[in-house]
Amino acid sequence: MPKILSRLAWVLMMILSLLVALTAYRYLPRIGPLATNVMANRFVDPFLSLHVAGAATALLVGPFQMLRGVRARWPSVHQLLGRIYVLGCLSGGIGGLALALGVTAGPIASAGFGLLGVGWIVTTSLAWRRALQGRLTDHRAWMIRSFALTLAAVTLRLYLPLAFIPGASFVEVYQAISFLCWVPNLLLAEAWLSAAPSPASSRSL
Repeated sequence: MPKILSRLAWVLMMILSLLVALTAYRYLPRIGPLATNVMANRFVDPFLSLHVAGAATALLVGPFQMLRGVRARWPSVHQLLGRIYVLGCLSGGIGGLALALGVTAGPIASAGFGLLGVGWIVTTSLAWRRALQGRLTDHRAWMIRSFALTLAAVTLRLYLPLAFIPGASFVEVYQAISFLCWVPNLLLAEAWLSAAPSPASSRSL
């Protein structure tokens, strides 16, 4: 991808991540319009707060971890943000797994969001482990996969208006979104990682 397109993609990703994260934080004090299907989840307390706090924080931090300049110039900042990101992903993933069990759109949606939670925890844990082992190329590859799943919070909201098209079944569309919000993201991440033989670090921004 040309450098200018990479930068534009990062800016768009950053803006969308910021908007979704700030919007999600309102669920912590329960202020403003809250999605009725979310609040109807039987595991909303205490797992919604755990999920929102972790996922929104990971969304805010993640884009900066993709910047090669930050890693090169301020490695201590990169490491600190990395710890915050990992903590956010793990808490968000655990909370998300619990919420998946109580989703009101049926077992298909539960499976979709549950697999997302598992994948999020696994990819983030592997990224963290590879960093501790000093295997930085593998670390960056797993972190790209992890952030692709973190961005499911963004892509979910991009797909969500489809559920409100006249004549559409909200439950059926939401079930599809439970997979669409993360499977294409992960496939794109894999395509990105396999696009060139150079290490993942050289293909980041």
